[in-house]
Amino acid sequence: MGVHDQLGDQAAAYVLGALTAAENQAFEAHLATCANCAAEVRSWAPVVEALAHLPSPAVPAATIRAGLLARVYTRRSPSYANWLAMAAAVALAVGLGTYASQLRGQVTTLEARLRETTLRADAGERLVAEVRRTSFELRSTVAVLAAPDLARIDLAGQRVAPRASARAYWSRSRGLVFTAANLPKPPPGRAYQLWVLTSQPSPISAGMLILDADGRVNATIATPQDIPAPVAMAVTLEPEGGMPAPTGDKYLVGLAH
Repeated sequence: MGVHDQLGDQAAAYVLGALTAAENQAFEAHLATCANCAAEVRSWAPVVEALAHLPSPAVPAATIRAGLLARVYTRRSPSYANWLAMAAAVALAVGLGTYASQLRGQVTTLEARLRETTLRADAGERLVAEVRRTSFELRSTVAVLAAPDLARIDLAGQRVAPRASARAYWSRSRGLVFTAANLPKPPPGRAYQLWVLTSQPSPISAGMLILDADGRVNATIATPQDIPAPVAMAVTLEPEGGMPAPTGDKYLVGLAH
């Protein structure tokens, strides 16, 4: 039996504060990795909201309480049931007010825990997605670099970016790995585009490049297996979204070995 099968039915008890400390700790650890349980916890939000609007504590006024007690002591009726009824009314009014106050405190605590747990679950989901994306990119990069048909192209910075440099590793069967350094930050509305030059007259776009804060590029790009062998590669500055053919200045150019 999996962890979800063991803990998946505890969402309601968790939101209502009915779990023991150990059960609460185990459920929160499971909640950070289980999207289904996180969604069920969030679905209890209307219940928590309803509890938050319970009426204010109904503590009877001193005059009312004194009057009820006076009636108990002065009544000549032998009916013990009447005395019990009036005493119960006083106790009920006080008890309901105390219970409502206690519930209101529990609701405040539960709302804080629900917000914290929801944020933690969302962060866990984002972390898992990021780890999966990074893992996929690394596997793709390793696959290209280990390809038996790997070819390397070194690119040098041109007049507009003399300090820039780049290197491309291309495999017909597994794709392209492209790294670059010292590229200047493009102006607003512009972006770098990578081109593959082949025996065909027109350059082939390999996609847009994304720079990090240090002006570096690390990209793994899928290329068609029927693409002609590259004779050169180039990077130009184009409008964001890319162009079907180069129009901007060349920032990097390299010939195939």
